Amino acid sequence: MSRRAAAELFGIDPRTVAKMLKFSVPPGYVRRKPPPRPKLDPFTGIIDEILLADKDRPKKQRHTSKRVFERLRDEHGFTGGITIVKDYIAGWRQRTREMFVPLVHPPGDAQADFGEALAKIGGVLRKVHFLAIYLPYSDAIFVVAYPAETTEAFCDGHVKAFAFFGGVPQSILYDNTKIAVACILGDGRRQRTRVFSELQSHYLFTDRFGRPAKGNDKGKVEGLVGYARRNFLVPVPSFESFDALNADLLDRCQRRQGDRLRGHKNTIAERLEHDLAAFQKPVPAPYDACDKRPGRVSSLSLVRYRNNDYSVPTSYGHRQVLIRGYVHEVVISCEAEVIARHPRSYEHEDFVFNPLHYLALLEQKTNALDQAAPLNGWVLPEAFATLRRLLEARMGKKGKREFVQVLRLMETFMLDDVAAAVGDAIERGAVGFDAVKHLVLCRIERRPPRLDMTIYPYLPKATVATTSARSYMDLLSEQQVEVAG
Repeated sequence: MSRRAAAELFGIDPRTVAKMLKFSVPPGYVRRKPPPRPKLDPFTGIIDEILLADKDRPKKQRHTSKRVFERLRDEHGFTGGITIVKDYIAGWRQRTREMFVPLVHPPGDAQADFGEALAKIGGVLRKVHFLAIYLPYSDAIFVVAYPAETTEAFCDGHVKAFAFFGGVPQSILYDNTKIAVACILGDGRRQRTRVFSELQSHYLFTDRFGRPAKGNDKGKVEGLVGYARRNFLVPVPSFESFDALNADLLDRCQRRQGDRLRGHKNTIAERLEHDLAAFQKPVPAPYDACDKRPGRVSSLSLVRYRNNDYSVPTSYGHRQVLIRGYVHEVVISCEAEVIARHPRSYEHEDFVFNPLHYLALLEQKTNALDQAAPLNGWVLPEAFATLRRLLEARMGKKGKREFVQVLRLMETFMLDDVAAAVGDAIERGAVGFDAVKHLVLCRIERRPPRLDMTIYPYLPKATVATTSARSYMDLLSEQQVEVAG
């Protein structure tokens, strides 16, 4: 059958028959040139300018297709419909989407980033911040959680990660976090913060930084942040403390090393051996992961750190001190001496007192004893309240000062020992500072107490006469007569 006959038989154009004979599979309809858009084409340049300018603006403040259409209509006299504008913008965005190059990661490199999630710590639902460190070559991970994304948490996380892996990576890739980068200079170089420079010089790893606002530069650890949130923290975990939460996270990271990921013949643990072979050797001593700041003691014997006030002994008033902020502790030093340690507070404008810091001043200013804020909420055994009532009943105002002296024994001795001595003193009726101190020393030295009763004239006295042999013989003879009778 000829082509013309086939065209007549099937009712199609002979050229279509020619195409069917030329190709084994019909190629379909192909345009030689884009269809004309007489209403839109004069305005495509304006649309391109609007969309390009949007790339430098926040995502939530960029033009929608509807808003572009309204501007074309109101500002430039566009007479077409919104559909052709939407179709053009959708195609433009598809054509301009960023493309990426597959990367290969050598052993010994790492990536680090912070993430956020909810967790119940000590019965309180709160936001936790976790540092994630990823080894791209072996896919080994490390995750540790903290109350806040702070400098000391950043450093402490690195110290724990290096201990977990058993070495230090050759290089670590970061985003431009303010913890590590003080500022980005005009030529793109980063000026490091003091603490990050200390951490880097201690472990001697090379730092690398991604482009600002480009999370795909460290896509491995970005994926780990989401993975850890979905797999380690769903459902919302509940732990008594951050130590318990981190013990669970550490166990999950360890168990994951037995997995074999897609595209790999070996497990994560087996590939981790190549990473560790390229690591630097661990340093002899870990970095002191803390935030160091100078401070000054106020007239209230308080030192301010991160908007919270911490007490120090009143003898250090108005002096310069060094504050070291750790993740869970604040340590205050004056010259080479540590003068105060407090649990770290993450509240705002909080006061953290140690009552012992103010007892020396209260011994001089006893009228402030009942209104002293550092002693508010200080829970002591009931024996201390009993001792105070007895002292004030016997000595009046001086009894209050003597009670403070008893409290000051806890500057040297343990609370349990002092409380036991106070109970012994009340039981013996020897109510006073000297008696309590003597009983504490006897308790610690494990020797019987020998109180000087002459200093307690209010105690009842017993008179014991000297025994004579004649009186004993008379008593004995009277007993013999009674037996004979």
